[in-house]
Amino acid sequence: MEIVEGIGIGVAVVFAALVILFVRRALFTRTGGIIRLSVRVSTILDGRGWSPGFGRFVGDELRWYRMFSFALRPKRVLSRKGLAVERRRLPEGQERLSMPADWVILRCTSHHAPVEIAMARSTVTGFLSWLEAAPPGAASPRLASQDWPAA
Repeated sequence: MEIVEGIGIGVAVVFAALVILFVRRALFTRTGGIIRLSVRVSTILDGRGWSPGFGRFVGDELRWYRMFSFALRPKRVLSRKGLAVERRRLPEGQERLSMPADWVILRCTSHHAPVEIAMARSTVTGFLSWLEAAPPGAASPRLASQDWPAA
């Protein structure tokens, strides 16, 4: 009888974890302004260190949430005021195996710290529009146009 109880408790825990993940995702995606976005969290190995997730635009911030996390807070917040795109490139080497074929990698600086983000080619236009947009009287961040391949 102890084995059956243990299995039942294990199944209940796994079911509860799955429900929490889906409820968390439903809460974020129903408000709109959500994009699929991967962030490079580690640069130790070339082409590795990418973590899938989704980004949510909230005012002047892009909040990034890991796909497989129970956290309700974003793992990373990119402020439009301190964000500039340095370079745009296609996935290379190992990155081609971990990303969809139509994704583009943007190398950005965020308050003088480099950050690499990857998103669908169709999403890049919206992201760049959000980045260039600013309230009246505010200065727009610069967009470097060097090394941009034709889309």
